[in-house]
Amino acid sequence: MALTPQNNEAFLREVDDELRRDQALHVWRRYGVALIVAVVVALAAFGAYLFWQHRQEQAAGREGEQLQTAYDALAANDTRSAGDTLATLTQSKRDGYRVLATFTQADVLLQKNDLKGAAAKFASIAQDSSVAQPFRDLALIRQTSAEFDTLKPDVVAERMRPLAVAGNPWLGSAGELMAAAYLQQGRRDLAGQVFARIAADTQVPSSLRQRAVQMAGVLDEKATPASPTAAGAAVPAKNEGNTTR
Repeated sequence: MALTPQNNEAFLREVDDELRRDQALHVWRRYGVALIVAVVVALAAFGAYLFWQHRQEQAAGREGEQLQTAYDALAANDTRSAGDTLATLTQSKRDGYRVLATFTQADVLLQKNDLKGAAAKFASIAQDSSVAQPFRDLALIRQTSAEFDTLKPDVVAERMRPLAVAGNPWLGSAGELMAAAYLQQGRRDLAGQVFARIAADTQVPSSLRQRAVQMAGVLDEKATPASPTAAGAAVPAKNEGNTTR
């Protein structure tokens, strides 16, 4: 007896469903255990990651408390206790705490007038490629400031040249060191140009800009404090590449 088109379609669907069940059963028999293991491993890995993250947060919290303890000790003039804590934090795997601890160590040495020791601490940050560039730049400025009296003026100028440019966040500090080096060389023209550049940059703190205006005026270089509409303005440096007379 021939099947009607409707019965034939139902029969084909049943065959197709049965085939799919057979294929699924075959896949499960062949790969079922491996799939279960993969799921268990993935869940275990995710759980381990969450545990590791929790431990990291706990460790970071402890180091934050240690750094605050060191600051409190310094405020109480207990440099010995602070020194022990800071020495521990300088070995931290977290860049932030390690850098802050090293900066603080250097500041303590500066208070003791140990310029050489402080410069070495700053240099360790400036030369650490794992540290964010803004911190390295600040460390280089602090290092150069501590070493200023022992460095040749052209060395100071070359160190500060990449930072003493319009728009750089360290223009004010780096520019003053660079200008001071030029003055030691007797290059009043170059020093005046640097001071004028500082005065023209709105990102520089107002106190530094005002001081730069005064210095530029003393050096016969025209300079006016930057206005909001003069953001990013810069005074071109003439022959600044030549640092020797």
